[in-house]
Amino acid sequence: DFQKIEYPKPDGKLTFDRLSSVFVSNTNHEENQPAHLTLKDATVPVRINLPKFAGPESRYCPAGVYEFVAAEGGGERLQINAQNCVHCKTCDIKDPTQNI
Repeated sequence: DFQKIEYPKPDGKLTFDRLSSVFVSNTNHEENQPAHLTLKDATVPVRINLPKFAGPESRYCPAGVYEFVAAEGGGERLQINAQNCVHCKTCDIKDPTQNI
């Protein structure tokens, strides 16, 4: 029911893009490290959160860990980019279904 907020682009002096901020956080994940972010029920993001709350996972994470992408066969699926996680615990707090 609300309009999307259009934030100004990062200026590289006072504000920075997400990837630069993740790098500066000094959080390091190995490429083959098992994902530490798990879902209690993998169907909840698309079945409940996307239609009811417009997929808040893609907005509340400051590092852009969660994104909805096109699924094979149509529709969308939640992709978790765990390597970007900065361990802020926002997903534990903000997920409306407490599924993460």
